[in-house]
Amino acid sequence: MASAGNREGRAIGLRGPKIRTVTGLKEFHVPDVKRTKNRAADLIKWIQYLPITSGVLAGENFKVREWQKKEIRQIYRTDKKGKRIVRQALLTIPRKNGKTGLAAALALAHLCGPESEQRGQVYSAAADRHQAALIYNEMKAIIQATNLKDRVIIRDFNKHLEDTLTGSEFYALSSDSKTKHGFSASCIIYDELAQAPDRKLYDVLTTSTGARAEPLTIVISTQSPDEHSVMTELVNYGLDIQNGVHKDPTFYPVIYCAPEDSDPWDEKVWFACNPALNDFRSLEEMRSEAVKAKRIPVREATFRLLYLNQRINAESRFIAMAEWDACNGTVDLAALKGRRCYAGLDLASTTDIAALVLLFPGEPNVVLPFFWVPEDNMELRTTRDRVPYALWAQQGLIEATPGNQIDYNWIMEKLGQCRVDYDLRQLAFDRWGSHKITNDLCDQCGFTKDQKEADNYHKPLLLEFGQGVASMSAPTKELLNYILARKIAHGGNPVLRWMANNVIVQTDPAGNIKPDKGKSTEKIDGIVALIMALDLAIRNPEIGSFYDTHEMRTLG
Repeated sequence: MASAGNREGRAIGLRGPKIRTVTGLKEFHVPDVKRTKNRAADLIKWIQYLPITSGVLAGENFKVREWQKKEIRQIYRTDKKGKRIVRQALLTIPRKNGKTGLAAALALAHLCGPESEQRGQVYSAAADRHQAALIYNEMKAIIQATNLKDRVIIRDFNKHLEDTLTGSEFYALSSDSKTKHGFSASCIIYDELAQAPDRKLYDVLTTSTGARAEPLTIVISTQSPDEHSVMTELVNYGLDIQNGVHKDPTFYPVIYCAPEDSDPWDEKVWFACNPALNDFRSLEEMRSEAVKAKRIPVREATFRLLYLNQRINAESRFIAMAEWDACNGTVDLAALKGRRCYAGLDLASTTDIAALVLLFPGEPNVVLPFFWVPEDNMELRTTRDRVPYALWAQQGLIEATPGNQIDYNWIMEKLGQCRVDYDLRQLAFDRWGSHKITNDLCDQCGFTKDQKEADNYHKPLLLEFGQGVASMSAPTKELLNYILARKIAHGGNPVLRWMANNVIVQTDPAGNIKPDKGKSTEKIDGIVALIMALDLAIRNPEIGSFYDTHEMRTLG
């Protein structure tokens, strides 16, 4: 930085002989590598002139590894006219595989290296200011340690770099940046997109490239456990390209991750998804973390997300999505007509989401869910929760009731129709907030709270169901047993799947559990309703139970 007396340097930025170089490093000379037809080779050559400024290799030149060269060659491949083909690249990779250094080198190459253009605009983006500063600080350190400091102005106060030869500029942006419009990006590097609170900054930047001849967006991130995040959207698209589902030469995906069914403690699995392992990524550190993860269950999810880049929530999730997805058996609505079933109803609050789940005993036990949300706040919920409520409503997976509160008359109408279509025996409900609707069900829809009346007149019986561990523990464990044994068929309903992925568990000292949700925006109402319906079903002899034949799973 400039000294206190260097008022000019403080006003316009840092440049020239008064700039302080990185302590202990010689000055590196970075020649002006001209772009040729082999742009990838030019870029690799230029990067290897840059210095490493921190860590055990500080003071040495970058050495681009073979796996990095392979990806650079693909990203910067050209057509017959020498124009770069790829417009967006995705590199999803476990932590500590050198992504910050590579991202900084590529950003510099577009600012003042062989990929620069006249008056280019280069941006690095991240979820928060601290993360956004990482690439900027790395670029700054490289500039200060090389002759690039003679041409690049550094402005720390707004994380801004300016190349005086090309007029190109670099800005580090975070999701909470106030100014996000008026861009004309030539190169965007989004760091850890998985952590972004929403997709606004990503969308603003990627839609700002229209005036550029060869814009490039590079996303470098671990995976996101959120099924509806923009990072997951990109990974899914990349997998489709790799699997031949889509053909898009402008999008290049690089996906380093361990398969979901792999052994997370097998070092061969580690090496397969960590290309820098035992090179500049420490094998000993990974072994140490693996030991902790094996001993502390809640750390296993973190290890698998950050060290193996698996799409798994870092909280201790109750239901493995691979197991849940294995129960995607077909739900034949016509075949369910007239069949015996049991129901769970979770009303939550009138401004939230309500769930009704029917369970039809059999081999397997068929699950049929219904959901309701208030129509007036659905758009807000879609933006706030990053969950496609509006799309689900269009697809008929959720019913949007008029107004800003759920109209329980819609739920009553559905339950009345269920009485007509199916042999509905019992309905369990959370006593909280259910007094009026249960009374109305008795008065208007032929339900009853009296066991004798239910038996004598074949009416569905309404049963209160407590939400504490005493009531919830056994059927919650039973649900997991049924999932693992493939005794459930849910048809792959995406709303119910989202809720299944949100479930974590609270465990008491005796090993009893109850379902919980990880964040305030996450919902588990459908799974709670399913647990209640399952409890009713296993108390009847027709379905049979694992309670007496299987050891209960203890979590924690």
